[in-house]
Amino acid sequence: MVRPELAAAAPLLELRQISVAGRGRPRLEQLDLQIRPGERVALLGPSGAGKSTLLAVANGCLRPDAGQVLWHGQSPERSGRKRRRQQARIGTLWQDLRLIEELSVQQNLNAARLAHWGWPKALLNLLLPLETEACAAALREMELDPALLPQPVTALSGGQRQRLAMARLLRQQPSLLLADEPLASLDPRLASQLLALLLRQAQAPRALLLSLHRPDLLQGFDRVIGLRQGRLLFDCGATAVTGASLRELYGSEAGGP
Repeated sequence: MVRPELAAAAPLLELRQISVAGRGRPRLEQLDLQIRPGERVALLGPSGAGKSTLLAVANGCLRPDAGQVLWHGQSPERSGRKRRRQQARIGTLWQDLRLIEELSVQQNLNAARLAHWGWPKALLNLLLPLETEACAAALREMELDPALLPQPVTALSGGQRQRLAMARLLRQQPSLLLADEPLASLDPRLASQLLALLLRQAQAPRALLLSLHRPDLLQGFDRVIGLRQGRLLFDCGATAVTGASLRELYGSEAGGP
């Protein structure tokens, strides 16, 4: 269910009849989805439901076997610099964070700009501290001290790494934020803090699609998508999710509520 004030906006991302093959059964099957600017959408489902596959299709890392992916109403570019810039408008926060351990905090932040810079400036980033003020601003957004910029990633705590990965996402300046269970390994206090930071960033013209393993954290989301065995079970407002719908979604599988 789309908020009335957002319903007239053209979708940032549209998935039409998306199918992805798998072993034994499809990973995704005839899935339709639209994400509009300003929407904060939670993605629920048991392990193996297809949540990570959906995000991989959404960010262009995985080409579906059938169906159509549209970005601002157009099919994505297949190759070249236009494709890299198009992909840079979709930012992904991975569960394993994918920080570059050998580089400094500042170099990791600037890695988010590579699609915009090109290779000469990207190589220079390995030698010199570039765009320091922009990097410092991204850290402040995530409530991190800019004094961390020259520090190696290995010197950071787990919570600092999570926030650094989110700051890197902001440096990318994407229109659509995707997050693949970023709260799964965090204690409840830190999970709530980081979720609040992510939700704060997801305001028009941005949108957020976040894979979540905890139905108790749905407050603050506009929509909730329930995915089971590669199929869309429900797509509704967060307040419309009931215990019955969650039992139907998770069934008796391990990890369900």
